[in-house]
Amino acid sequence: MNRLTRSPLLWPLLALAALLLFNLVVNPGFFAVRIQDGHLFGSLVDVLKNAAPTLLIAIGMTLVIASRGIDLSVGAVVAIAGAIACNSLVSAPDPTSAGAAVVAISTALGVALLLGAWNGLLVSVFGIQPIIATLVLMTAGRGIAMLITDGQIITVDNDTYGWLGGGHLLGIPAQVVVAGLILLTVALLTRRTALGMLLEAVGINPEAARLAGVRSRSIVWTVYVFAALAAAVAGLMISAQVTAADANRAGLFIELDAILAVVIGGTSLAGGRYSLTGTVVGALILQTLTTTVYTVGIPPDMTTLFKALVVIVVFLLQAPRLRAVMARRRRPAPPPLPSGGLPDEAAAVLTGGPALGDDEHTPAHAPAPTASGTTGSGRGALR
Repeated sequence: MNRLTRSPLLWPLLALAALLLFNLVVNPGFFAVRIQDGHLFGSLVDVLKNAAPTLLIAIGMTLVIASRGIDLSVGAVVAIAGAIACNSLVSAPDPTSAGAAVVAISTALGVALLLGAWNGLLVSVFGIQPIIATLVLMTAGRGIAMLITDGQIITVDNDTYGWLGGGHLLGIPAQVVVAGLILLTVALLTRRTALGMLLEAVGINPEAARLAGVRSRSIVWTVYVFAALAAAVAGLMISAQVTAADANRAGLFIELDAILAVVIGGTSLAGGRYSLTGTVVGALILQTLTTTVYTVGIPPDMTTLFKALVVIVVFLLQAPRLRAVMARRRRPAPPPLPSGGLPDEAAAVLTGGPALGDDEHTPAHAPAPTASGTTGSGRGALR
């Protein structure tokens, strides 16, 4: 029980449960899941589906933060990936063919790998601070996306590409399937191999990890490449869902949501230990918050304020000092002192003498010492 109460996932899970129950009270059919045309539908399914892009970016952000870094460019990578894919589709000889979709997706992912390699090069090789290195691409990346689309919204009509945003696999939304597979792969690589331990070692103390023989530069470079790749997949999902590329709005501020999801899940921004499970919970909390806003009918201009208030409450409940105060208040109060005063043992400690009635140390027949330091018989004077 103590282990459960000390878990960093306790309050995020309670917050998620509270949000879900609140939606259930407002909308009694919130937990209802139905099958229509062989596909799953329902509010919970929508929460999972809409949380998938943020979750993908948050997974990559978790690994970056674990390496004591940060990546502010993932939103720009989302816009670039969608712009490249849609521009490739409209430029293809047959924009509706499956081959054109494969080429568009492959091109977008290839460019994302180059962008991630650029970020990793600046951080791991040139030693530039991660927030500065990724801020460069964050600023320039959206401009690159605008150049690719000529500042216009590019619409596409390709069923294969649209499957990423609205398709299903075995009745489950394609976005949930893709995000789940990537999450499972990352979890296996980082928790069932030595990669996760090496990543934590680099995040806790990069210099000590290097002296121990860990290739810290290669690990840091790899996590930035993966973060960009995950952001590109999320960008393809977002553009496929609306069958268009909007370089100005696609992925706007999504990097902040990803960082929030990681921190809500208990991963420290100081690097080192991380929690993929916590990241999943954090992403679900953010998406459930968005759903709650629409369920309650909060005005759009108040959405960010409501979201910020809930996130602040979760952070406060996770704060070590607040948790320590709450733990002290839960401890039972010490028993009251007896009415006659202090116990004999406590009185003996305070006065420096033996406890009354302690027969082992003070025999009952022992003569009491006099003021001169002798026994009552006057013999054996102390010198």
